[in-house]
Formats: sequence, C-alpha cells, structure tokens
Amino acid sequence: MFMVLKEILVKDVMDDEFLIAYENSSLSEIKEKLITNYKKEIFVYDREDNLQGIITMKDISNLTKEKKIDIHKKHAKDIAINEVITISEDSNLLNCRNLMLKNNIGRLAVLKKDGIIGVIRQEHIRDFYYMKIEEISSIIKNAINYIHEAVCIIDNKGIVIVWNDNAEKLYNLPKEKILGKPLDVFFPNAIDMEVLRTKHIIENRYHEPRKGTYIVISAAPIIVNNKFLGVVSTDKDVTEMREISNKLKEATEKVNFLKNELEKISNREKRFVIGKSKIIQQKMEVAELAAKSNASILILGESGTGKEVFAKYIHKISGLKGEFIPVNCSAIPRELFESEFFGYEEGAFTGAKKNGKAGYFELANKGTLFLDEIGDLPMEMQSKLLRALQENAIRRLGSEQDTKINVRIISATNRDLEELVRKKKFRMDLYYRLNVINIEIPPLRERKEDIILFIKFFLEELNREYNKNIIGIDTDVINILTSYKWKGNVRELRNIMEQMVVLCRDDFITKEMVPEYIIHDVERNEDIDIFDKLNVDEIGLREQLSEYEKYLINKALEKSKGNIVKAANILKIPRSTLHYKMDSYEVNVNNLT
Repeated sequence: MFMVLKEILVKDVMDDEFLIAYENSSLSEIKEKLITNYKKEIFVYDREDNLQGIITMKDISNLTKEKKIDIHKKHAKDIAINEVITISEDSNLLNCRNLMLKNNIGRLAVLKKDGIIGVIRQEHIRDFYYMKIEEISSIIKNAINYIHEAVCIIDNKGIVIVWNDNAEKLYNLPKEKILGKPLDVFFPNAIDMEVLRTKHIIENRYHEPRKGTYIVISAAPIIVNNKFLGVVSTDKDVTEMREISNKLKEATEKVNFLKNELEKISNREKRFVIGKSKIIQQKMEVAELAAKSNASILILGESGTGKEVFAKYIHKISGLKGEFIPVNCSAIPRELFESEFFGYEEGAFTGAKKNGKAGYFELANKGTLFLDEIGDLPMEMQSKLLRALQENAIRRLGSEQDTKINVRIISATNRDLEELVRKKKFRMDLYYRLNVINIEIPPLRERKEDIILFIKFFLEELNREYNKNIIGIDTDVINILTSYKWKGNVRELRNIMEQMVVLCRDDFITKEMVPEYIIHDVERNEDIDIFDKLNVDEIGLREQLSEYEKYLINKALEKSKGNIVKAANILKIPRSTLHYKMDSYEVNVNNLT
C-alpha cells in the first residue's frame, strides 16, 4: 500500500479551495468564515500578502473553552501559528504522511513559486487510502476467485477470512456458512490448522477428502514485519489428472506389453538365424531355398529344438501375403476335426455360430498352415486331410460347394514317420505329400558351439522381460551349460536360463544358481568319459583303478578348493591316507585349477 501512496502526487489530491484572512481580522470573523465555508483552517497574511501563519477551528475552540476570552476583541495575529509546514505540489502522499506524523499535524500547505496553491489534510490521505484499499480488495477478491485452485485464508485465531469460489465448488460449502467462523469447526484435520500451530510451510500434501476426490494442498504462514497474521492455503483438485494419469499408465502398460510381445515374436522368429554351427547353417540354406517354392516341408527334430520357430522363419522369408496359422494336431478331438480344419456354415449343427466359422485352411489361405505333431493325427483324420491337400479345396460343414484354397503346408513331428508308415499307423500317400522337402533340426547337444549364442540371446531377452540388469555369467556356469546333454534342447536351456535370471540377486550368474541335477549329470558324464579313455588292452586292472583313484582325489580337492580336511571328508578317508595317496600320485594342491 505504501507503494501506492508513493506513486500519487500531492497536486492530484490537494484541496485547491482554501481560506485566507489578514492579521487584523477578528477571531469572530474568522470563525464565521470557517463555519460558513465548512473549512477547518485559514491562512493568515499581512498587508503585503506575506504568509504569517495558520489558524484552525480547533485553535479557536480551545481558546474559547480554556481561557474564556472574547473572540470579538481578539485578532488573527494574536493566535496564528507562525510556523506553517509546507510541501511541494510535485511531492507524493507518502512524504505527506511521514511529514504529518513527524510534526504531529493534520494538514500541510501546498506551495508553488507564487505561494500557496492548496492544502492537503489527513482526511485526504485517509480517504484516498481507504478508497484504494477497497479498490485493491475488490481486485484481490476477483483475482482469488479466478485462481483455479481453492483458496482459504484464516487469521491468527483460525477464523476464515477468505473462501474463494473454487473452494465453494470443491468442498460444496458456501461462503456464507464458513466466512467469519473457525475453520476447524468444518475441517478438524485441515492442514491450515497445523500451520497455525507450527508456523511451518507445507507443500504438495496429497489427500482424499472424500471418496473419488483427490486433492493436492499447500499452506504457508502469513508473516509481516515478524508478526504472524494468519495462514493461506491452496487446494488443487487433481481427480481428473489422476484419472488421465491412470488411463495413460494403463495405455502405456498395454503399449509396452504389446511391444514386448512383438519383440518376443520377432526374437523367436530370428532365434535359429543366430546359430553359427555348420550343421544349422546348412539347414538354414535348405530352408531359404524351400521358402522360395510352394513345396510342402516336413520338419523333424526332438522336442524343444524349435520346429515351430523354424516354420515361422520359413513363412516370414517366403514373402507370402497370408497368415501363419499353427495347429497342434494332437490336441484336436476326432469329432471336431472337420469343423476346425474346414469350417462350417450357419445351422450346420446344434450350437453352430450364427454366421458360421472359417476353418484353419481358410484362415491360412495365401499363407502357411503349420501342422505341428502331425505324427499324432489319427488315421481317419489323415484321409480327410490328404483329400484337401490333393484337391486344394475344402468344403465347409453344412455347405454343398467347395472352396478353393492356396496354402503352403509345413508339418513337424518328433516321431519317426517312416516307422509309423511301416506299422500302418500313418498313411504312406500322406507322408509323401507332406515330405517333399525334409529338414531335420539337430539337437542342441550336436551343435554345442551354438549354446553360448543361445545363452547370450536368452540373457538379453530375460533381462528385458524381468527388468533385470545381469551383466554376465561365471565361466564355470558356461562350462557346465556347454557340457550338459540338453535332452529338452533349446526349450530346456531357456527354462534353465529363466530360472537362473529370476533367482539371481546380483548382476552376475554363478555356479550356485545352476540346478543340482545339471551339475550331477555333467559330473557323471565326466566320470563315464574317464572310463571310456581307459584302454583295458594296454593297462591292467590295478593301473586302471589307480588312474580312477587319482581322478577322484583331484575332483575332491577341486570341490574343497584345496582344503585337505574337506577333501578327505568328501572321499570318506582319513586325512593321513589322503596325504599318502597325494604323495604317491604326485598330486599337488597348487597345481589345481
């Protein structure tokens, strides 16, 4: 407010209608003049028009009350105050106010070069001050109502003095009910009351005043000239933002899920491409040549070698416009074979869909139909499948017309189809129809050089899937995994990698995380290898036993990390016996790796 006073000039506020009297004027005349003109002061001049002093109505009143004098016999020069405090017309109201306070007076004469041009009184400043207060209050009130947040101000006794429009809307509480009343009557746990007690600022506190409404509130003490005056708070309704945030979070999660799924699909399709072994490269060359034709392909291999992944890769590089439709032949009931493979028309049977349903052949039209576990398909279904392949046409159940199809067939099995043909469990004509190009996927144990590539691939994939940051695998683990026979092939390897990644607490996979059955299997195979290396024709039984005993001692020392006592316990022999045998076989702990 002082800044407002400083900006306003005296000449803009002063009263330029002022009274003058001469020094020989009687007090009665001066009093009459003041009353008639509704003025409170009159300036006294001499005959030469020089300012001599000032007389106020208060001065006259004090004389008549205290001294009981006759104002008709007294003149202006008798009571005029000679010292008239003046101020320039270009000065400001703040200077006027300070000058009045300093001299304990209620008015100032406004001077210009030619003399007095006006008077400025206390009431001028006071009226202007209050007028500005009302004006600024109105501005502040409207400004507070335009603020998007709910605003509440309480005084230092906790009484509500400001409650804006948004506070009314947010809390459904009209101004008329809360203004001038204690805030804690309506909101016992309001943080304004906490700030009232502690005088400490609170920022961005989250709370739920009622179910489904979420608020972020901040409050601060109002301190002026080290005097605590009250508390101001702003409440922001973030319910809509929270809902948008939740929807955005859900959408982001869906996008990330779909992204991960696409990455998984893409990675699975490329999985065999990363193999560098000679044998897998040969199979890839055959697949790439076969993909350019429309010939049927039969993929053979043990369970878990990735036959479906290989089939997807062939479909992808073939450039076919249709979809890749996988079918597990072993999972289709006999009674549903025709409806699943060939589809059906509306009303074909009880429970049929209103508009019918397309079968696998129609879904795979201009694409690839992958017949997994084809060796498990019953004989009566094989003849129906063969007819569709021979005629390149299918007939929906309930239909009287054939539908032409253009489908690439890729089949897969882990069974010996030739043996099944000999046993009359698989149709020979269907076998030759499916087995135009034969691709046998080698088991993982026959391409050990690819195991490390799969380990690296799975580690990166699983790090992303489980949000981990495992940076490496111990050399002992690599040696164990590359030595294991992997009866479950790539599927088993991924399963073991997933288990180790999930259970890994640090950023490095160590031997302790490898399943015990794998370690035991590797060690057993090493023992068998030792016997295989022994040549009975060249050395006798005693020498063979000595070699094996030396091998066992070395293994025990490796497990105990060179600790003689622990190694003796593993071998279940006295420590002295172990020392003797180590000397006999020249086994040195320091030479252990």
